[in-house]
Amino acid sequence: MADSLRRLVSAESCRLLQEKLENWYRDYEINTCDQNLNRCCEIIEMNSVIQGQLFTILNETSREGGHYAGVETIKTRLLPWLGTCFSCATSGGLFESGLSFIQDSVEKERQLRQLATSQTFQLQDLKDSRAREEDSLRKLDRWNDYEQQIQMLRDEISILDAQKSVLQSRLARSRSPSPRRSRSPSPLPLRSCSPGRARRTNASRHACLVARFGDIYAHERLDAETLLRTYITDKEMVQRIIYTAAVESFQAAKMAYRQFKMRVRKTLSLGHTGLESLEDTVLDYMVRHEDLYDVQASVNEVIRSMNMNPKISFPPEVDFIVISSLIRELCRVAFSMQTLIPPLDIAFGMDGELFSETKYHRSLDSDFTAALVAYHVWPALMENDVVIVKGEAVTKRGYFGTSEFPSPFVLQLSRSRSPSPLRSGSPSTWAY
Repeated sequence: MADSLRRLVSAESCRLLQEKLENWYRDYEINTCDQNLNRCCEIIEMNSVIQGQLFTILNETSREGGHYAGVETIKTRLLPWLGTCFSCATSGGLFESGLSFIQDSVEKERQLRQLATSQTFQLQDLKDSRAREEDSLRKLDRWNDYEQQIQMLRDEISILDAQKSVLQSRLARSRSPSPRRSRSPSPLPLRSCSPGRARRTNASRHACLVARFGDIYAHERLDAETLLRTYITDKEMVQRIIYTAAVESFQAAKMAYRQFKMRVRKTLSLGHTGLESLEDTVLDYMVRHEDLYDVQASVNEVIRSMNMNPKISFPPEVDFIVISSLIRELCRVAFSMQTLIPPLDIAFGMDGELFSETKYHRSLDSDFTAALVAYHVWPALMENDVVIVKGEAVTKRGYFGTSEFPSPFVLQLSRSRSPSPLRSGSPSTWAY
């Protein structure tokens, strides 16, 4: 015991503790909160070390006195003091709760900083993705402009080639010493193709285009319907959209064909000679140069027309461009059909018209006792007002109000556009 007490005295721990208390008291007002807390923790640590040494001395002293020596002192002095310490520890719960509150506040602040940092990163990622999307859209617009410019250049090159061929043929005739030889050059040697090719291949092209029209109905139309059903749950609206796309595609293709034909006729009329008529020469040229048709311009025109159609609607987050592949194929077929003799076209259809067995099939969900067309699913294909491929329509009773009978205007219009009984029974009527 004496050795432990001597070490405690020689260490001067109590004197150092007193000095630290005095220094802390002197600097308390000028210290920061963190500095005061550090001083306090340091003094507590020193005090705990001194208490540990004193408890060691107490233990050694009690052992030197034997089993019963010092019992009264421990009971009257140590135990009450220990009880007081425990009660003080219990009363210190307020401090512990305050410390716990501080720790919770610090943790919440740390979480808020992490959340703010995460949101900042997410916002930056969103800005980056929007910037990339806008950049892609700008590139797509530039690409469309490039395609249009390339198509225009191709048209100009084709016209220049035609003009060059005409001038070369004129030059060859002017240099020819014999009048007979002046008639021999071909007036339009644009490509190695004999005159009248359009008329000679008319039957085969007619069969291929009619078959292709049926394939679009059987495959591309169903693919487009499946795609649209992912955005629109209303089956009727989906079928109306596809029918409108078919009608607008034929309108846009016919307009493009007329414009292209006028440009070709204007160019070839400058030096047309030979046995063929100018119209046949123009038709041959267009059949051989169908690749010059700017189908993308027609697709864009169809989509613009569909966006202005009040009968069809589309969710705001998507666009009719999702069925552009169907529109493109319809435009190509419709353009090629205009090169036939006679050209093919689709039948006029109107909601509320009388259902015609010669023009349409009834859809499976139709009311087969109804006399009026509720809406059209697919147009009929016509040749000189004769149906060669039936369309598809939906008939429903009472769909147009209280009376199912059509108005006199609809009845008269339907009769004026219906094929004659002789034509309706023609064996050329197709069904698919």
